[in-house]
Amino acid sequence: MPEALSDLEVLALAAVERLGPEAYGVRVREDIRERTGRSVSVGSLYRAIQRLEDRGLVESRVGEPTAVRGGRAKKHVATTSEGRAALSEAVESFRRMIEGLDLGAEAG
Repeated sequence: MPEALSDLEVLALAAVERLGPEAYGVRVREDIRERTGRSVSVGSLYRAIQRLEDRGLVESRVGEPTAVRGGRAKKHVATTSEGRAALSEAVESFRRMIEGLDLGAEAG
């Protein structure tokens, strides 16, 4: 059985998939913050992306250096077919877990 994705890995995969060719660390971080309200540290995000790459769920390429970045290049990431399958399974698992919950009722 494949190793389960962490919640941050799921968020990162979803953002990478949504952003397509424009996906790189800062954009992924912004997308997560805008859509979830969750502030993710740069270090945590880059570690999550590295774990995803190590597992073959994303692949990276280095873009062209830009003057705006002081001559540094962006590291773009893209989901692989395995990454899309893992994301789909994570989303489906989440759906199964919350199915039938009455979250509108007050506890106790």
